[in-house]
Amino acid sequence: MAVLPPFARPRRLATRLRERLARADRATLAAALVSVAAGVLTFAIAATVFSHHSANHDEGVYLTQAALLLGGQLEFHAGPLADAVHPWFFIEDGGRLYPKYNPVPAAMFAVSMGLFGEPRVTLAAVAAGNAALVYLLGSLTFGRRAGLAAAVLFAASPMAIATSSAFLPYAPTTFFNLVFAVAYLRSVRDRSLAAAGVAGVAIGIAFFSRPYTAVLFAAPFIGHALWRVGSAVRRFGAETERSAPRALAALGRRALPVGGSRGLPDPIRRHGLTALFGTLFVGVTLAYNARMTGSPLVFPYQVFAPMDGPGFGERRILGHSVDYTLGLALESNRYALQEVATRWFAAGPLGTLAALAGGGVALRRWLARGDPRRAEPAADGGDGTVDASGSPAFRRTAALLLVGVAVSVVVGNLYFWGTHNALADLSDPTDGLASLFGPFYHFDLLVPLSAFGGLGVAAVARALPVVRDRLTASAAGARIGSPRVARVALALAVASAVVVAGVAAADAAAEPIERNAEIDAKHEAAYAPFDETTFEDGLVFVPTPYGEWQNHPFQYLRNGPGLDGEVVYALDRDPEENFAVLDAYPDRTLYRYGYHGVWTADPDARVTPKLESLDRRSGERIDAEATVGVPDRVARARVRVDPRRGAAGGPERASYTVSDPGASLAVDWAVTPAGVRLPGAATAGGDANASAPVPFDPDGDVVAVTVTLVDPAGATYTYRQEVTVRVTGGDGADAGGERVDGERVEAVWPPERSTCRLVTECGNEGTYLPDEPDTHPEWVVFETDADTSD
Repeated sequence: MAVLPPFARPRRLATRLRERLARADRATLAAALVSVAAGVLTFAIAATVFSHHSANHDEGVYLTQAALLLGGQLEFHAGPLADAVHPWFFIEDGGRLYPKYNPVPAAMFAVSMGLFGEPRVTLAAVAAGNAALVYLLGSLTFGRRAGLAAAVLFAASPMAIATSSAFLPYAPTTFFNLVFAVAYLRSVRDRSLAAAGVAGVAIGIAFFSRPYTAVLFAAPFIGHALWRVGSAVRRFGAETERSAPRALAALGRRALPVGGSRGLPDPIRRHGLTALFGTLFVGVTLAYNARMTGSPLVFPYQVFAPMDGPGFGERRILGHSVDYTLGLALESNRYALQEVATRWFAAGPLGTLAALAGGGVALRRWLARGDPRRAEPAADGGDGTVDASGSPAFRRTAALLLVGVAVSVVVGNLYFWGTHNALADLSDPTDGLASLFGPFYHFDLLVPLSAFGGLGVAAVARALPVVRDRLTASAAGARIGSPRVARVALALAVASAVVVAGVAAADAAAEPIERNAEIDAKHEAAYAPFDETTFEDGLVFVPTPYGEWQNHPFQYLRNGPGLDGEVVYALDRDPEENFAVLDAYPDRTLYRYGYHGVWTADPDARVTPKLESLDRRSGERIDAEATVGVPDRVARARVRVDPRRGAAGGPERASYTVSDPGASLAVDWAVTPAGVRLPGAATAGGDANASAPVPFDPDGDVVAVTVTLVDPAGATYTYRQEVTVRVTGGDGADAGGERVDGERVEAVWPPERSTCRLVTECGNEGTYLPDEPDTHPEWVVFETDADTSD
């Protein structure tokens, strides 16, 4: 065969595509448009509603994992800095950091990251692929019109829209589950070994992605395959017994009869091939486990939280635990199914009614035809017969498998406490991650709901001409109006129903999208300083409102695989640990990210951000001055120095009081290797040596200098500054508290500043933002300066 030149190949492919489009029916073309629309909608939502990622912090895990894969890595190699750069849901193992999740979804995101620099392309492709596969599955089961309606219902479901638009694993895993289902049914219908192989690869990849999800989806297909293989084995054995005497006689004549030697029955070969490829990927999964955890039977998620897997009894992840009983499982999953049926499937209750109607139509058809096993040959039962695509027997089998998927997903999720966690407060549909994405552990339930819903819609569409003809005939026979009036009345009724269904679908999808949009607006405001800054060899310390985790909650701020990109993010933690990070990156430009307010999951509780430039000041002595504003009616001001850790051999703190401070107050203080000096202060306990420095931990400490204003009624307002300091060089202070030759003091400047009403320490709630006057009273002034001397 002649080989086409390279320039001719695209032309030939385009010609074939045009030919196929010309042969395609209108339903297939419409399904293609639905798929494209689903992909475009998903990309648009991902780029707008989730522009800075969602409240589900698993997104940051998968995107970080994708970046690692692009860098040719499965884990971070952080060494002694592992705790400072520890991402959310990563496991620390001797300086190695690896994710608790399997890498299939991340690898899919990595493909578009590598090709286009935009991982949202994968989200769009998966959404389009899922819609197309639902069309194919619905067409195989109920016909093309039903398949088209099924694709529309799936693509319009709020759970599909929201979940597919975020970097989460549920839609990608469903993609492979759907490839498996379509390929499996085609292997049965067409006796195709190729389709059987594709089915095995697809379900194997789905297992590698999310093992429990894949097993639940595949369970009814596995049962069907085992039944078919068992039937074929029994027939094969019976035929072998019947042919054995003839075979022996033929051997006596030294010849076998033509056709006397038979291979394995088709069901055994095809389902065996599916099982072989599926098992190969199970082996890949176990090999990945061995590589990451050291044991093929221990999944990374089990290392992260051994009590987080399926099962009843005590379930635990990090600090959250529940006694997960069967009663709690039934209650949680009943509520989840209620949410799916009324909120998260297309058009809410109307879509669910369409699915129920479709189930009724399918059941009526089966009963009307009687038992298909008596009327027609079994679908490729090993006897050499093959069902056509329109065979009632094949379609009933496909429909029963979809029912099996629904049952398997519902029953299987009873055994996993994740649904309970996602719902949070069972009495509040606006609480928990399920309020933003739906009960996503039931994502595969959308497949049978859409398929049967598509059948219900198609049945109504087919019934409309019959209803129209009957109304026309009734109007003419009864002489109660013209046939034209009857047709117009039917058209108005249908139009009204379509409008009602459309409004219901739009309302169902709009509510979660609006909630997610509010969260994105909060994130956009919080990350504004990063969007406005171009980093070159930057090092940014980020706060830890939810504990010492990277990307929880700030998943927008992710490190690259080498921890050496244009910007590196480190957790703002213990001073000694912060200095270890600074020593590891001595030549980078330093920043501190902070915010005014309290970070919570509430989208209305916004924070005002600050990205502050830092530098490291080092010398024999650092002299600092703080100038603060003072309002009228302030009776006195109390100045105090208080190291967080302190050190032995000196006072714990020092303070003094200023009477009638005036309109402003300047406070001088100094940091030396021997400690912090506060001129004019009396040390704690009334130490006679009032000029003695207050020692701090030389390995690293945080020194707080506070100025507390007190009015005549006793109300207070405190200016607080915290500076991170340590001693370098020399062997420490001598017995007299004086500096030893060679010692220097190092400080991270400027200090963290906050202003607190009624308390002396208020954390991020009081973060001082000089350029945001709405965050503090108008009289507030808080200026700091320092000079280093050698």
